[in-house]
Amino acid sequence: MNFEAIRKYCLSFSHATEDVQWKTVLLFRVGGKIFAMLNLDESAVDKLAFKCHPEIYADLIERDGIISAPYTGRFSWVALQRFDALKAEELKSLLEDSYQIIFNKLPKKLKMQFAREVS
Repeated sequence: MNFEAIRKYCLSFSHATEDVQWKTVLLFRVGGKIFAMLNLDESAVDKLAFKCHPEIYADLIERDGIISAPYTGRFSWVALQRFDALKAEELKSLLEDSYQIIFNKLPKKLKMQFAREVS
């Protein structure tokens, strides 16, 4: 997947938003909480970062082109050094998991508000 395909996929999730922070990072959020980060600086070491389940975190960072995400690795965030470090289907699955992990931690009131907006 490339930058634009990842961006489009992240925005396809219900109530996902994007905004630029720290001048060079495109953040994807749900309910104000970040579930993925795309680096706009092409020279950056980390191209894409996202949250994953703690059970698979250690396995992912053992792969070539995947590192513990700077500053957030201790919270089970990984960073891809290249967009092709994962096959498209696996990356999509992991991004969906990241979104779901963050969505599930949102306050019940906010989730109910989202449900009413969809209805």
